[in-house]
Amino acid sequence: MNPSVTQKERILSLDIIRGLALFGILFINVGAYQVIIEGGPMPDYSGINGVIDSLIDIFIEKKFFSIFSFLFGVGFYIFASRAEARGDKPKRRFARRLVALLIIGIIHIFLFWGSILAIYAIIGFLLLPFYSAEISTICKWLFTIITLHILAILGQLYMPTNSIMATILGLLGNDAIAIFIMFLSGFLVAKAGWISHIGAHIKKIKWLLLVTGPFFIGFSLWIWFASQADDQQLQSIIGLGVVPTTYFYVACLFIILENRQIAKVLQPIGRVGQMAFTNYLAQSFIGMAIISIMGLEVVSPSDIVVIASIIFVIQMIFSMIWFKFFSIGPFEKLWRYMTYGKKMVTKQS
Repeated sequence: MNPSVTQKERILSLDIIRGLALFGILFINVGAYQVIIEGGPMPDYSGINGVIDSLIDIFIEKKFFSIFSFLFGVGFYIFASRAEARGDKPKRRFARRLVALLIIGIIHIFLFWGSILAIYAIIGFLLLPFYSAEISTICKWLFTIITLHILAILGQLYMPTNSIMATILGLLGNDAIAIFIMFLSGFLVAKAGWISHIGAHIKKIKWLLLVTGPFFIGFSLWIWFASQADDQQLQSIIGLGVVPTTYFYVACLFIILENRQIAKVLQPIGRVGQMAFTNYLAQSFIGMAIISIMGLEVVSPSDIVVIASIIFVIQMIFSMIWFKFFSIGPFEKLWRYMTYGKKMVTKQS
């Protein structure tokens, strides 16, 4: 979810990656659309369902939210730098944008308890001091936070859960810190010019791919065995691999999408990403409607695959039709109005 800009200014690869991130997020959120009642039936994790659940843990759990978070950081730089270029006050304008997101996010929580929007808005305020910082300063902060985050998760794996230190480590190793790491990572690469000139930085991106690749393979195997063994530390193990795996995914996608033919084929996914805010909000309503129509008391991993695929196909079709008539998604327009006011919306629409 980043600020909407004109068609000519958009970077297609970002929209495609954002669309893919939305698809991945569905595999996590669909199960949460149906609340499990204590004493009621539980999802089936035997046979193929167990395999699917393990594959979701390996390839999707926490990773696609992290990709989405990375793109939010990219969006912050794009939004703020363009605001500054037209003589606006970038920090104040982005703060107003975050307040608008917070309001919408709080409303969404009442409709879907798993909504991430309000959390994104709150954590987003931590980005503001970094807008004027030097790239070297941002790198130092990012390295320090990543190091503390990883050490905290490692500590959680071996520290007694009832100790005071475990509580402290839990704060440093939680998902909110991971989200901020990805916010700052996305902001850094955008500020460094990687996003606007991917071709010029392709060697650095390939180097990142080579460095993070072994970590991706190693953590994938570790998560698989932990999942099969029903390890109680599974979520910590998944969390430990989030940063290198997300970097690996993002590097892979940017390299692949440098191929214009591939990017053109994936353009329908890019349309979903182009109105990511609207589609993220819509997913919960579509998902709950499908679950109700199917009459599911619980949602199994195989159900998740089917429902997530149906929702995403619906959103691809809807998004492609929408952009034949409009230049901006409905909730993107609302967000813009809440950020700028009526005068700016009329001018840009």
